Amino acid sequence: MVADTIFINGQVLTVNKHDTITEAVAVEGNKIVAVGRNEEVKQLISENTKVIDLKGKSLLPGFIDSHLHITMYGTNKLAVSCKDPSIGSLDDLIIALKDKAANTPKGQWVRAWGFNNTKIAEGRYPTRYELDQVSTEHPVLVIRACGHISVANSMALEIEGIENDTPDPEGGEIIRDENGVPTGVLVEQAHMNIFETAQFSQEELTKAVEAASRDFVEAGITSIHDAGGYGPDNLRVLQQAVKSGGVKTRIYAMICSLNQSEEFIRKAIDSGITTGLGDEKFRIGPAKVFIDGSSSGPTVATRQPYTSDEENYGILYYTQEELNQILGEAHEKGFQITAHAQGDRAIEMLLNCIEKALEKNPRQDHRHRIEHSGITMPDLVTRIKKLGVVPIPNPPFFYEYGDGYIKNYGERVNHMYPVKDFIESGIIAAGASDNPVAHYNPLLGIHVAVNRKSQTEQVVGIGQKVDILEAIRLYTWNGAYASFEEKFKGSIEIGKLADLVVLDCPITEVDVEKIKDIKVEMTIIDGEIVYESEAVHI
Repeated sequence: MVADTIFINGQVLTVNKHDTITEAVAVEGNKIVAVGRNEEVKQLISENTKVIDLKGKSLLPGFIDSHLHITMYGTNKLAVSCKDPSIGSLDDLIIALKDKAANTPKGQWVRAWGFNNTKIAEGRYPTRYELDQVSTEHPVLVIRACGHISVANSMALEIEGIENDTPDPEGGEIIRDENGVPTGVLVEQAHMNIFETAQFSQEELTKAVEAASRDFVEAGITSIHDAGGYGPDNLRVLQQAVKSGGVKTRIYAMICSLNQSEEFIRKAIDSGITTGLGDEKFRIGPAKVFIDGSSSGPTVATRQPYTSDEENYGILYYTQEELNQILGEAHEKGFQITAHAQGDRAIEMLLNCIEKALEKNPRQDHRHRIEHSGITMPDLVTRIKKLGVVPIPNPPFFYEYGDGYIKNYGERVNHMYPVKDFIESGIIAAGASDNPVAHYNPLLGIHVAVNRKSQTEQVVGIGQKVDILEAIRLYTWNGAYASFEEKFKGSIEIGKLADLVVLDCPITEVDVEKIKDIKVEMTIIDGEIVYESEAVHI
């Protein structure tokens, strides 16, 4: 046997069950055929073998992001980014939106994303009337970084049918001024409704997911668990883009819609499809609903009031009975089930639901999930372990939102996205960015899991810090486990898919405070080099 490609002289972090670190890897076709010392692997070299000298740099399994929104991130790239350093005030935002409107046909939506009211100079949301300054001939929508709150101009509110006497939707709120007039700020389900109204064309969606995939590949991401957001259009576009090769990343697609998610799930259940349908490139994942809100909003559902507001316990989308019914039915029909659950009250509701579903219809190795698993107090960790549930925490949230977490949740930050508690309890948790809520770079997620610090250097729950190998596992093997795919990816072992990433240094030898600064030099999917940095000299 000979190899198509061989990597030698590296720091090969296999992420096998022993966390073996070795020197070389051989690839034939789309599979790994040898892992070990240089001398062993070099025996597979022929005159046609491509030999890549890693020169001591790290070779890892391709990163797996277990919860992000590829379509949402891609469509955001078509909008104004409030995360652009040039946008530091509401005036800056208005100018940028005006520029966008000037190049957008009248009547079409003008959007901005990534807005954070705590980071803008004025420390508040714009009003509908300020957004009317952008245009009265375009609907304008500014979406908060969390993806759970937005601000609309008057034309957008009119299109959505929101008037002074329009009631709040269940699970949402239309913010009003002292006279009862909508200010333009829409929270949770009210936001989800208008977000769904502001749809993109199929051509725009395709362009968006292909652009997003290119960015993800450059960050070393070889597989994603897409958390949905556009209903059947999302699934259709993703399947076609994967088939055409426009999207390189492997996709595990959740059955979810931001609006009317229950209706969409019911249609999926009735269709006869179930979790696992598909192949190594595109596979159907769990049925997902939203239970509560955003950790940074803040709108998560908590058992105790917010530290910053003794009257606030967050928001819920479902009653326990409603949740039990929809996800219980999905479980019964064979789906892996999951839900967006950030606050401890929401997590408790999801665990109640899973427990009841398993009592009624027992199933081994179900791997039901908790998306985010934000405020996960010790009693909930115990239940997660007992039920065999897979939590999907978001370490990078602390970097951008950690200061707000301390303000809003107080001591509960010691139990937010508690990766260390999960590991010590024997729970397999998979890391995720929730991009575009946080940056998709897995090395940032690994950095924050190791350091637990915000961008301002505040420590946020220091007891939940993990070591570098534990953090890497969150974004590799554990991600594969969360999608029932650990037998063929997630680690560097013979027979597994050749999904690999080369870094620009040996990651275990870097100062932990600088992990986020490490760069990806090469990304390999199915044995093919799909990204190589301009600076690579290997």
